[in-house]
Amino acid sequence: MLSILMLAACTSNESNNPTNETDMTSLNLTQEWDKTFPKSDKVEHRKVTFHNRYGIELAADLYTPKGATGKLAAIAVSGPFGAVKEQSSGLYAQHMAERGFLALAFDPSFTGESGGTPRRMASPDINTEDFLAAVDFLSVQDNVDPERIGIIGICGFGGMAVNAAALDPRIKATVASTMYDMSKVSVEGYFKSEDTPAQRMEKRRMMAAQRIEDYRTGTYKRGGGVLKPEMLTDETPQFVKDYTDYYATARGYHERSGNSTDGWNVIGCQSFYNQPLLCWAHEIENPVLLIHGEKAHSRYFSEYAFERMTGIAPEGRSMTKGNKELLIIPGASHVDLYDDKAGVIPFDKLEDFFRLNLK
Repeated sequence: MLSILMLAACTSNESNNPTNETDMTSLNLTQEWDKTFPKSDKVEHRKVTFHNRYGIELAADLYTPKGATGKLAAIAVSGPFGAVKEQSSGLYAQHMAERGFLALAFDPSFTGESGGTPRRMASPDINTEDFLAAVDFLSVQDNVDPERIGIIGICGFGGMAVNAAALDPRIKATVASTMYDMSKVSVEGYFKSEDTPAQRMEKRRMMAAQRIEDYRTGTYKRGGGVLKPEMLTDETPQFVKDYTDYYATARGYHERSGNSTDGWNVIGCQSFYNQPLLCWAHEIENPVLLIHGEKAHSRYFSEYAFERMTGIAPEGRSMTKGNKELLIIPGASHVDLYDDKAGVIPFDKLEDFFRLNLK
């Protein structure tokens, strides 16, 4: 009986929640072009906002093919984890708009120009919800076909995208590029280097102590962003050097990106420790494409996701089972799929995938 009452409460049509953007807090959006990539003359661009079910207003860049008419297939894009829409997600969105799709690159909650306080926080629930809210927004646009909406998640938002696809069948096609599973890496450490009960308990104790300190001081201690170039040494892991090359140089630096500047709050990702993202990935019915670099330190996250969805461990190989595909890019690193510097992002493949599955 309790579950029936709870369901009735959740599905009631009576609500005091805001139902349109005029009810939401206005965001102060930058109007000049401040992306890390050049503006295309093949697309129309404008700033938009939309809200998620928690009432957080999200800021986004909407890219529309020039001269497009009728109802278009649409794609929502976000990531990497801690980055902003002026970086990788905007680049992906603009490329997809050049290929005929309406594309929305958005800042997640607590990040960039989007709302949500305190800043520099993350949530497996809220950040998954951000994708669902983007689908809400796209579904009511006059120039979008609501039956033809897909999503792209990059890095940590690749895991959120797969989680969103498991939750929402309105998402007809999903791409996760150079994916991180933020729950897996939080719980286990890289390559299961912190995967014992004692190590997990130590992290829990650290978080608990930091929460008390933050509450006492009224501030949130920051964990720091990527290393600056002068901080790198011969012993620095290559993937850390790759992050520096993107986030801490003119290549990808952006002043609103936490990865570029001062990083996350230390307790910002605490909830990932016991809220797994991919537990229902095996029930995703719609197509999913996982793209990863052969030399990426993070490749095992996409391999794990593919195995969760199909029951097959790909072990470094490109594989397809049914409508689930893992594409391994030869010679590519994790960061090579952030931008087009190495020329390895398979935009032709993305176009074919979405054109086939958003028809």
